[in-house]
Amino acid sequence: MAQLENIEAIEKRLWSAADNLRANSNYASNEYFMPVMGLIFLRHAYSRYLAVKGDIEAKLPKRGGKTRALTKEDFSQKGSIYLRPEAEFDFLVALPDSANRAKAIQHAMETIEEDYEDLKGVLPLGEYAELDNAVLGQLLRTLNPEELKQASGDIFGRIYEYFLTQFADQKAHDGGEFFTPVSIVQLITNVIEPDHGKVFDPACGSGGMFVQSAHFVERMRQNPRDKLTFYGLEKNATTIRLAKMNLAVHGLGGNIQKAISYYEDPHELVNKADFVMANPPFNVDEVDADKIKNDPRLKAFGLPGVNNKGKVSNGNYLWISYFHSYLNAKGRAGFVMSSQASSAGRDEAKVRQKIVETGDVDVMISIRSNFFYTRTVPCELWFFDRDKPKAHKDQVLMLDARNIYRKVTRKIYDFSPEQMRNLSAIVWLYRGQKERYLALMRDYLGKVCAEGKAVPDTLAAFEATLGDLRGRYAALEKVVLKQYDTNKDQVKALSDAATELRDAEKPYAADRAKLLASLDGFRKKYAKALPEANDKQHAARKAFDPIAEAIRGLIKQVDLLYKHAARTADAGFDLVSNDGLAAAYDRRAVARLVKQLDEQRKVAVEQLKQTVYFHRQVAWLQDRFPKAELQAVPGLVKLVDRKDIAAADWSLTPGRYVGVAPPEEDEDFDFEQTLSDIHTELADLNKEAVALAKKIQANFEELGAW
Repeated sequence: MAQLENIEAIEKRLWSAADNLRANSNYASNEYFMPVMGLIFLRHAYSRYLAVKGDIEAKLPKRGGKTRALTKEDFSQKGSIYLRPEAEFDFLVALPDSANRAKAIQHAMETIEEDYEDLKGVLPLGEYAELDNAVLGQLLRTLNPEELKQASGDIFGRIYEYFLTQFADQKAHDGGEFFTPVSIVQLITNVIEPDHGKVFDPACGSGGMFVQSAHFVERMRQNPRDKLTFYGLEKNATTIRLAKMNLAVHGLGGNIQKAISYYEDPHELVNKADFVMANPPFNVDEVDADKIKNDPRLKAFGLPGVNNKGKVSNGNYLWISYFHSYLNAKGRAGFVMSSQASSAGRDEAKVRQKIVETGDVDVMISIRSNFFYTRTVPCELWFFDRDKPKAHKDQVLMLDARNIYRKVTRKIYDFSPEQMRNLSAIVWLYRGQKERYLALMRDYLGKVCAEGKAVPDTLAAFEATLGDLRGRYAALEKVVLKQYDTNKDQVKALSDAATELRDAEKPYAADRAKLLASLDGFRKKYAKALPEANDKQHAARKAFDPIAEAIRGLIKQVDLLYKHAARTADAGFDLVSNDGLAAAYDRRAVARLVKQLDEQRKVAVEQLKQTVYFHRQVAWLQDRFPKAELQAVPGLVKLVDRKDIAAADWSLTPGRYVGVAPPEEDEDFDFEQTLSDIHTELADLNKEAVALAKKIQANFEELGAW
């Protein structure tokens, strides 16, 4: 299955089962981290293995009527990992209770290490011996639910990331420094576009930058193993294991070494890297200045401020200087940095001035708070380009994305795929890549057509169930009119509700017919030959504007019809408490149909919203860049000259230049989504309250024990 609608529930269920190890083993949080991640690695590897195995087998050559055996090279070319039969997750799940599961898991890991030299000494082995056999069996089964057996690699990739996030949140490992949210990494990748050569991350954590770089190349229909070579540095040995596992599960390899990047440069990549990507630790203030004062990586910009203890006051500009030094003459860098750094004063400002004067600062993007799982502070994404066009050499694209986000939970935000593409489109316009911008608009208009095509079927399913219910209500009405001893108020309630339902259906039917005709007409005009020129794309957008408005109106009507149908059903339930009417009204069948109607309502509404959603993406970009050319947009983007930066104390904070966006009336205000967000926030607060109450209770019990 390509998508799982209930992925969040599955993630939480899997995590809950894994977290039980704390209660059923001698391991503390930081100890059971690797055994759990080892099993998630195996399950993720198996998912990717199954996803490509059929295609590989279908193309295997035959000799003498015999098909050549599968090899690890077959899978590496498909971005996956080869597994021997005894390392397949289904094999481990099927082991009987009499089997030694710990030994079997260890053997599975050993076979993978034998096939992949990079994983020697990386996978967890002996750690499983400490776990109870029954607990391991339950954990294996829980990590193998039916709905995940055919899940795509991307789905299990998300689960892998979710587990990393949960361990980070639990402070099981380095406060989460090893994990950068995918949303941020993808945006960095989209801007620097690592499509060849050496990719270096001097603070590589779990290797997310490398994986997303590989995905970028895959989207170009090329093999990342042929195009990219990964180099990484990481100070923590356990995190290096995670990074190598993360690369291997995607069929990738990399040269990742243990080092403290402030003082060591084992790869010796100064002036050699094609791309540098990183999310370094922010605001470190304990770097020994004496150890690095002659470091060649600081030759261009020098040391930032040093305090009276001989320590660099803040390590941010060490990282920034290092990143720049690694780039070759055509290299690009993209990295996360504390918001403080872009406007820091004194010695750091002097370093920043030198960096700006190189002309290599390309793009600055502000990100709002709550994008990181263990940091609530906002940040900035910095981008260098050593090969900027001459026209842009003295300019920097300032992009303030703080008002662009999607709320995942009360604590965590990210970018939707379309928000990501829209931000990338702004960078394309900056680089003069108008054709890519127009291709994106064309794609959005194509999705409007495709989503609109699916609307009639979802409405038809809703209407069929509604018709069934209406017939049952009508039949009950006929019966109750003959029952003179029936409660008159209850009869009137049923009659009024049924009348309101019928009255609401009349305008709905007319508006629905008109809308479907409009959708069909739009699709016939544009779907087969999607407009490529900017003026024609504007015309298509304007043609859809009234259709979008009609869709918003129909959504309200669908919701209203459901409410009237549910109200009529309730009135019927009140009446059939009379035994004489029970035969005329099947309560169970009606209740089932009302529930079914609600589900079909949600599907129909979501389909209608999806159609408007892609139209809204077109409108968002066209309203801001009507000529398909970069222009200053208050509160969002501005191309800034070096003289303006100098006048602003060499600040690289986008908000200082782009200004404030004018207030906009939200025509697409989604009450249901807003209510859902409030519900999510309340659920999170309740969860935190319960956890806090337990902690307080435990503290009181400890005090009482004294």
